[in-house]
Amino acid sequence: MIEVFCNDHYHLELPPNHRFPMEKYRLIQEQLIFEGSFTSEQFVSPEAATFEQINRVHNAEYIEKLEKGLLTKHEIRRSGFPYSKDLVIREKLITGGTINATKSALENGVTFNLAGGTHHAYPDHAEGFCIFNDVAVAASEYLNINPTHKVLIIDLDVHQGNGTAFIFQNEPRVFTFSMHGAKNYPMHKEKSDLDIELPDDITDEQYLRLVKSNVNQLIEFVKPDFVYYLSGVDILVNDTLGKVSISMAACRERDIIVFEALHQKGLPVAVSMGGGYANRIRDIVEAHCNTYRVAKHIFEEI
Repeated sequence: MIEVFCNDHYHLELPPNHRFPMEKYRLIQEQLIFEGSFTSEQFVSPEAATFEQINRVHNAEYIEKLEKGLLTKHEIRRSGFPYSKDLVIREKLITGGTINATKSALENGVTFNLAGGTHHAYPDHAEGFCIFNDVAVAASEYLNINPTHKVLIIDLDVHQGNGTAFIFQNEPRVFTFSMHGAKNYPMHKEKSDLDIELPDDITDEQYLRLVKSNVNQLIEFVKPDFVYYLSGVDILVNDTLGKVSISMAACRERDIIVFEALHQKGLPVAVSMGGGYANRIRDIVEAHCNTYRVAKHIFEEI
């Protein structure tokens, strides 16, 4: 049974003018249950990531500053979030969700973290709405248990996974692949193992061709034992932060390409949702729900 790790703390209370659409987490869950794609029993509360787990990636000093509320104004502004104790609890649960999803995917083939994809977080600071790097922490925990294995990170969020690239720049067991907008945030990009920079005017056909060729080639080249997929939907045509203008249908087809390639090779995958900032919340929810529907269809072979 495909599990989805989620928690009420994901729905953080923020100022009304905050542009990050936090309500999408609740709406995705409600929609998937309402339509019968998933049952309420499939939505599971994660265990919070421990200090030891987070510290495999993030500096002890940074973790302590977060826990004690000692961030400077600059550090708070850089994170994108107003600081609160609830924020720290939320981020530990999100990070724990991807760790839990890793364990579940080994049994079920595919598992989701309803949130996650916090790929801008660096070892010593937050960036771009990312406090802890959930995928980096989960991958490091996985490799601590399976030291001879290899991990492939497929990051198809429209923004480069700069924090993830930096964290694993000298780790040969982790291959980082980021396909992102060339002219989008972050302006200073790190070097992933493979970066594909997308022009603003890329067509659906060109985009899907790049996804298919690169994902298939990387599976053969890396020969991973485990895969993390950041399925951001901020590639959509009406995304306020995306720029690349991919259709809803092509976004769904992207997920089909990724999940079919992984399923055919018998590769377990933990999915983190990543970004989505369309000007209509229903489009964000629909695009994310498509990722769940596609995975269920492919991995449960309905």
